[in-house]
Amino acid sequence: MQFLGIGLHIIAAVFFAIHAVRTRQELYWLLILFLFPLLGSLVYGIAIWLPEVRQHRGVRKVGSKVRQLFDPTRELRNATHAVELAPTVGNQLRLADALLAADRADEAVPHYQRALQGQYAGDADIQVRLAKALLETGRAGEARDLLDRLIAANPDFKSPTAHLTYARALAALGDREKAHEEFGVLVDYYPGFEARARYANLLHEWGDTEKARTLAADALRAANRLPAHTRESESEWIALLRKADRVS
Repeated sequence: MQFLGIGLHIIAAVFFAIHAVRTRQELYWLLILFLFPLLGSLVYGIAIWLPEVRQHRGVRKVGSKVRQLFDPTRELRNATHAVELAPTVGNQLRLADALLAADRADEAVPHYQRALQGQYAGDADIQVRLAKALLETGRAGEARDLLDRLIAANPDFKSPTAHLTYARALAALGDREKAHEEFGVLVDYYPGFEARARYANLLHEWGDTEKARTLAADALRAANRLPAHTRESESEWIALLRKADRVS
């Protein structure tokens, strides 16, 4: 079958090739797709594309939450199995993310580091994820230095996650002046309530109780105006804000 004179197997191969590039699959997939467009597309679709669609499609979000509640290690097991079958960059990142989500940041670090090789050696997104993992393992200095190098090499790079990780690293290192400066910017644009919740609790720890309560109260008023499902997705940070709002 053809469409505009182009075989559908070629169109499928091009579609999957674009997906492979965007999701950082190994380069050999491109060779398979273009040397064997029909068979290659079938194999790629079953091995890579279909599992990802099933995992991330929005209509499955509720089911995913239920599975996480009753089987919290499911994604970690699946990600581990995926790496064992094919240690691609995409699978390494999937496993690292699963380990980080399971509070096993020390195990996530080497997987992020393995992903930062070859054509992805300077990938900004992977470096940000590595910096967060380093911070969670208590290596705040390494996280800060990594992000400093990242910004030096990519002065136009913008990432709320990187910014929050940097501010948290400064706070962990005891650099309160710079941490205040970074959090002061973050709370005005960071999506969701995590930045405000973390800053409010830091302010409380640093003895600025009045400012902590003001920040928390303002954020909670904003949270109360949100739809229930949005508040549910932010429940961890809203709870932290309530904690800061209650302190005296």
